[in-house]
Amino acid sequence: MRLFLLPLILGCMASYAQDTITMKDVHQSTKLIDVEYSDKEIEMMLLGLKENLAAFRKMHGLSLNNNVVMSLKQVAGLRAQKINKKEAIHKYDKKISMPKNKSELAFYSIHQLGSLLRNKSITSVDLTKFFIDRLKKYEDTLECVISLTETIAMQQAQMADDELAIGIDRGPLHGIPYGLKDLFAVKETITSWGAAPYKNQIIEDDAAVYTTLKEAGAVLIAKLTLGALAMGDNWYGGQTKNPWDLTTGSSGSSAGSTAATVAGLVPFAIGTETYGSIMSPSHTCGATGLRPTFGSIDGAGAMTLSWSLDKIGPIARSAEDAGTIFDCIQTNQNVGIAKQKKISHGNEKKKTLRIGYAKNYFDGLDSTAEEWSVLKVLRDQGLEIKPMHFPDTEAYRFDMIGIILGAEAAAAFDEFTRTGLDDQMTEQTKYDWPNFFRTSRTIPAVEYINANRHRSILMSRMNDFMKDVDVLITPTFAGMQMAITNLTGHPALCLPIGKNKKGELNSITFLGNLFQEEDLIQLGKLFQEKTTFDNEHPSMFK
Repeated sequence: MRLFLLPLILGCMASYAQDTITMKDVHQSTKLIDVEYSDKEIEMMLLGLKENLAAFRKMHGLSLNNNVVMSLKQVAGLRAQKINKKEAIHKYDKKISMPKNKSELAFYSIHQLGSLLRNKSITSVDLTKFFIDRLKKYEDTLECVISLTETIAMQQAQMADDELAIGIDRGPLHGIPYGLKDLFAVKETITSWGAAPYKNQIIEDDAAVYTTLKEAGAVLIAKLTLGALAMGDNWYGGQTKNPWDLTTGSSGSSAGSTAATVAGLVPFAIGTETYGSIMSPSHTCGATGLRPTFGSIDGAGAMTLSWSLDKIGPIARSAEDAGTIFDCIQTNQNVGIAKQKKISHGNEKKKTLRIGYAKNYFDGLDSTAEEWSVLKVLRDQGLEIKPMHFPDTEAYRFDMIGIILGAEAAAAFDEFTRTGLDDQMTEQTKYDWPNFFRTSRTIPAVEYINANRHRSILMSRMNDFMKDVDVLITPTFAGMQMAITNLTGHPALCLPIGKNKKGELNSITFLGNLFQEEDLIQLGKLFQEKTTFDNEHPSMFK
């Protein structure tokens, strides 16, 4: 997750600067919620408490009809049930062979690696050793690895080879190494959540997504870093670096998953997003990240930050790879899996997509900004892209995600706060989790519930807005887009589009309708077929 609290705080200072919440007030109020804070902790909380009060007052100014229901999940009736995937047909290229320079394997696609395995050009064991060696070589440079899972990897790779030898093929991920964000539980491994209090934590359970990948024949080679408790890129061992610029961080919180993928230390990785944790590092490091519809992938065995916001998704180097991974790990039967598989593997005539772009966001860009070139590339392919007004502050009128995420995260880490375990966290500023959790415990239940009722209205408005398009193109960090779509559960695909005038990597985001990830993959593939950004890799790691 990445919190965008600072701009919100600065932006609403004037609205609550006149409010006086004193340390005495907080001391007295904590008696009502059975917690006790020190003077130093309360002093750190004051700014956040005033910010919450400002948000409550904005919400109080918006009327709610009595019949507006409370939203706890983005889509009613979500069921995490396995989908029958037997119909999928995966074709491999017999012409693909080992490169003369073996290091080039680091940036081969999933399809290319799968073809090598089936052409008997390389074994999964040798491929796994190749990527483990790269992890060992560069893990300190990027600070992206929490633990290598070498024993598990070699066992799974050997099994993958043995099965292929007797004609058992589990699909496109069979024998392919990968990394997991270290908030997914895997038996007999440390699951640290990136945080000092949990750096030796072992959970004797397997996360559902890990089990799904194991059943697909994928080979786990590493547990990768995340910002502590899924915020930012700072973990208990340091800061995960951007492979393109080691003087900067990779952003968060799927920091290690993104850095390792972009640097070719793993063919792909699994990340999570609550509020920007797939989109932000993908943008910063030049990855292709897919944030699927909320509930598309079973979250059992993953660290909970927010029950109604947490999402799991693939971080890859191309839209095609992201679609292939998503095919294998999604578990909700509402997803258009058959259609998406055909699009991913080119076995069916492509759907004619209805495409729009967020004109109000684009109009705020410089006329030479890279985002405009995305529209040109697609229009040059004969696509019509209609201007649309993304419902920004007129739909998002108070800090809705701050209230909802704050209350749920504080509940998820209730004992962590009450027992003082939060004092062991490496980061202890007013913008870090310990203070955020303490502050969020003061959010009244009534405000949390009503924020979720306003969320229901937001969902309905977003669904109405998207009904006339299959894909909406938007600058990744424009306006309140990321807050809105994380609240409504809409899927998003972030793709690299080169560097801006400052020499920083830039990206574009494609937004889709609920459970229509196949549309994002189709347009992402088309864009990447006509550009080279997804084939550009940091020179240090080639």
